[in-house]
Amino acid sequence: MNEGSTVIMTECTSLQFVSPFAFEAMQKVDVVRLASLSDPELRLLLPCLVRMALCAPADQSQSWAQDKKLILRLLSGVEAVNSIVALLSVDFHALEQDASKEQQLRHKLGGGSGESILVSQLQHGLTLEFEHSDSPRRLRLVLSELLAIMNKVSESSGEFFFKSSELFESPVYLEEAADVLCILQAELPSLLPIVDVAEALLHVRNGAWFLCLLVANVPDSFNEVCRGLIKNGERQDEESLGGRRRTDALRFLCKMNPSQALKVRGMVVEECHLPGLGVALTLDHTKNEASEDGVSDLVCFVSGLLLGTNAKVRTWFGTFIRNGQQRKRETSSSVLWQMRRQLLLELMGILPTVRSTRLVEEADVEMEPSVSVYSGLKEEHVVKASALLRLYCALMGIAGLKPTEEEAEQLLQLMTSRPPATPAGVRFVSLSFCMLLAFSTLVSTPEQEQLMVVWLSWMIKEEAYFESTSGVSASFGEMLLLVAMYFHSNQLSAIIDLVCSTLGMKIVIKPSSLSRMKTIFTQEIFTEQVVTAHAVRVPVTSNLSANITGFLPIHCIYQLLRSRSFTKHKVSIKDWIYRQLCETSTPLHPQLLPLIDVYINSILTPASKSNPEATNQPVTEQEILNIFQGVIGGDNMRLNQRFSITAQLLVLYYILSYEEALLANTKTLGLHSALLRLLATNYPHLCIVDDWICEEEITGTDALLRRMLLTNNAKNHSPKQLQEAFSAVPVSHTQVMQILEHLTLLSASELIPYAEVLTSNMNQLLNSGVPRRILQTVNKLWMVLNTVMPRRLWVMTVNALQPSIKFVRQQKYTQNDLMIDPLIVLRCDQRVHRCPPLMDITLHMLNGYLLASKAYLSAHLKETAEQDRPSQNNTIGLIGQNDGPEVTREELKNALLAAQDSAAVQILLEICLPTEEEKSKGVNTDSMLRNVQSVITTSAPNKGMEEGEDSLLCNLREVQCLICCLLHQMYIADPNIAKLVHFQGYPCELLPLTVAGIPSMHICLDFIPELIAQPELEKQIFAIQLLSHLCIQYSLPKSLSVARLAVNVMGTLLTVLTQAKRYAFFMPTLPSLVSFCRAFPPLYEDIMSLLIQIGQVCASDVATQTRDIDPIITRLQQIKEKPSGWSGICKDPSYKNGSRDIGSMDPDVQLCHCIESTIIEIINMSVSGI
Repeated sequence: MNEGSTVIMTECTSLQFVSPFAFEAMQKVDVVRLASLSDPELRLLLPCLVRMALCAPADQSQSWAQDKKLILRLLSGVEAVNSIVALLSVDFHALEQDASKEQQLRHKLGGGSGESILVSQLQHGLTLEFEHSDSPRRLRLVLSELLAIMNKVSESSGEFFFKSSELFESPVYLEEAADVLCILQAELPSLLPIVDVAEALLHVRNGAWFLCLLVANVPDSFNEVCRGLIKNGERQDEESLGGRRRTDALRFLCKMNPSQALKVRGMVVEECHLPGLGVALTLDHTKNEASEDGVSDLVCFVSGLLLGTNAKVRTWFGTFIRNGQQRKRETSSSVLWQMRRQLLLELMGILPTVRSTRLVEEADVEMEPSVSVYSGLKEEHVVKASALLRLYCALMGIAGLKPTEEEAEQLLQLMTSRPPATPAGVRFVSLSFCMLLAFSTLVSTPEQEQLMVVWLSWMIKEEAYFESTSGVSASFGEMLLLVAMYFHSNQLSAIIDLVCSTLGMKIVIKPSSLSRMKTIFTQEIFTEQVVTAHAVRVPVTSNLSANITGFLPIHCIYQLLRSRSFTKHKVSIKDWIYRQLCETSTPLHPQLLPLIDVYINSILTPASKSNPEATNQPVTEQEILNIFQGVIGGDNMRLNQRFSITAQLLVLYYILSYEEALLANTKTLGLHSALLRLLATNYPHLCIVDDWICEEEITGTDALLRRMLLTNNAKNHSPKQLQEAFSAVPVSHTQVMQILEHLTLLSASELIPYAEVLTSNMNQLLNSGVPRRILQTVNKLWMVLNTVMPRRLWVMTVNALQPSIKFVRQQKYTQNDLMIDPLIVLRCDQRVHRCPPLMDITLHMLNGYLLASKAYLSAHLKETAEQDRPSQNNTIGLIGQNDGPEVTREELKNALLAAQDSAAVQILLEICLPTEEEKSKGVNTDSMLRNVQSVITTSAPNKGMEEGEDSLLCNLREVQCLICCLLHQMYIADPNIAKLVHFQGYPCELLPLTVAGIPSMHICLDFIPELIAQPELEKQIFAIQLLSHLCIQYSLPKSLSVARLAVNVMGTLLTVLTQAKRYAFFMPTLPSLVSFCRAFPPLYEDIMSLLIQIGQVCASDVATQTRDIDPIITRLQQIKEKPSGWSGICKDPSYKNGSRDIGSMDPDVQLCHCIESTIIEIINMSVSGI
């Protein structure tokens, strides 16, 4: 194989090839350049020039006419032109017909047939025949030979063969044969496609020379020929004779047209064929490069193939490297050998050889004084050295290159060289270190190992200098420390990931190959105690943010915290973490939150059970306060130190996570979502959505405009002046109103000093005569203060609104008292219940404390779980169930919360009822609701409308609206509260208010069937009355089905109830049937039948006592049969007021009169179309 390769390279060496200058002249038809060519160079281009001079041109311009004259003058002195002119005088049409017949004959008789139409009766060899033949016969001889080769190529199925042909081998007639070949291809392009001709020429001797001449005479076909040869080529060209011949031919073509060499190389990569050609073209291009210091084209090309994103290209080129190494011996003719030699020369070219004894002294070993080592790396070579290191990593790790001893030695010398302190130098050292870890086999002798240890020691010593000089925050010192920690914790996979990440490539590293490096790191360079002590002394990263990439001290501290090294060696890390949290900025670095989490875990969880005191120290309270107060303690006291908002949020996150971790350890992702989750879990009363919406209003554009209106007078009002103004409220309201209006222009933080005065004087605002504007302004200020100091504000407000009882000292409640019993909020002065602005504040506090109570009880349950476990275990033995006691504690907590919520709802509903004083004035909830409907439905102003508006504008109505809003929120948050409250029941006169005022009341339709099924008669009555209002408010299919169920239940109860219970049940529920009919007319028949049935049952009970009931029954039957005749009977006051037969006190008689009134009302409603 090697001999064949030598033959390929030498067969064309004695031949004259077309020079790049001549090819460019032909390509551009530069007649001046063509005239400057020598006779041998011009001889190769005669076929094209003769055709150009003789054939009619498409270009009829004057300039081309002049150029054509020059070409004719140029050709006039060349003897070979006559033979080419004779070739062009042949009848090519007849020649093409004979060629087509010969191809058909060959196809019919088989490719091996000796029959030929083009050439017959050959008496001598092809060479002699060619010599003695005229031009037409010469054309036929060459055409016949060429067609035979092309046919054999098409039948070979891709297997390469070598065809011996006298025409293409005889050195005497090569030029004449080339002339004939070029003329044939030019005149018969359909019969002889140039790509097929080029493919056939690869199978004959001197084929590369013929191909170059052919393409030179048709210069526009260069790219077409190259792409065709590459597309038909082998995936691995160095493995076969055909692949090597194809590669050499393409190399000759690219030497002839060097400007297209890189484009041809791109075709090679695109098709993933002929990798040797790509490397060879790159080597040819590299030799012509003038740059010495920059990264060579060879390094860039091979790195791009192995480190690019195209996996197909990477596999293809990796196979080329592996196959090249499998050959027993490589010679200088091997492209792979040439590539490796060139890379080695480039590597050695950037290593200045110096005689150094400093390394010997540092290593403290005996070395021969004549040993030369590579030391200082020039700054202009650092980038190139980094590129070479990454390339060798890719060659060895991805392509499987096995370095020779010379390559390994030079690589180790390069890796252990010392670059200047620049960012590129930091990058070079990091790459060198990772390459040592990835390919530890490069270190094979004790001397090399000692050289590596000395270099690692130099890294540790110079790390601080490099970081301060280069200006790079993430230096190689952190990587050293991190790798040492990984080795100590035996996290070899983490080291492999780190190496791959730094090198920027995924390579296979066996963990067993790191065993020697692990020994060196853990026993000679970095013991675990040294690592821990060194980590604390590493300076924190200034202004740490996500913009700073690379390996930082925070990564090292994080790993040491995870492995519990600080607690194991009793090294305090608290101060370092605190300083790093203070030195943070946006955008948030992704390692900060995991660092805080693992630090909190190390504070609360001991490193081992045998040593429960092995924990880290937490951040002190004073240090936390310093973050928010702007004071740094210590010898250098600095006031008004402004910490970034990032530092404050991180400390807040630390506080909340620390508090939650006391109950249960959790992991969090993202600072905002983590903070929100912790707040919502532990402080739900601080996460009320209404407060957030209010805060947006306070901090929006309106607030900015109000700040623009702020005057100096507003700023001058002090809390003392506000107190004096409140003291004068009984006499004058002007001063307090003016001060309060000015306070509305202040920001929330500026209002804090006024909070105590504002809340302590709320009780005075309950007196009669206080303008509504003052109350609304106080409400507005209170809501603003609620955004910055909610809990303290609530406690002050609750204490201020307590009822004032003479000779009784008011109790001062605390935050804890209010969380244990939120109902304290409702034990305020009764006048608050009819003061809407203050009632709004009270309801806001009640909602907050109900939420706080839930969180408080949940936390209390977790805190006391461990304390109660022994007693629970005893109880377990008695009960016999493992989880019984714990479930009971949870159920008791839920029952307490449910009772607490339902009690709050019941108290609020009771507040909605008119007081005796209000009832005496004719105010009740039912009349107020009817007034609302009359105001809506009446178009013309009248007295009834004015009365309705008066009722709507009363304080009771506004308080009812506020309470309904809160109940709506509570029902949505927990629908079980609505169910519990309605199973408990409340005054039926509130039903019109609750159904119309609470939008979420429709959920009651889900549990009304269950409520009707209760055995208590009162609950059944309440359920039917509630359903009647819901049907009017929500006329839905679901309401219809529940109403039909209620009518059926009433019919069933009619048959089982006693006389007394029948009267008690039907008297309050019969009016509900009217609502059923109003909402759902299809129930008319069922309800009328039920009413008649009730009347008949009542009549049967009194039949033995009196016959007065018979006229009523008769009227009921008549009403059912002819309802239209009774439609106007409702105008009779006796029917509406129930005055008829009022003298009879018998329950059944009264029930019959009620039935009659109900039927007439239903009929009147249906006839009038209401």
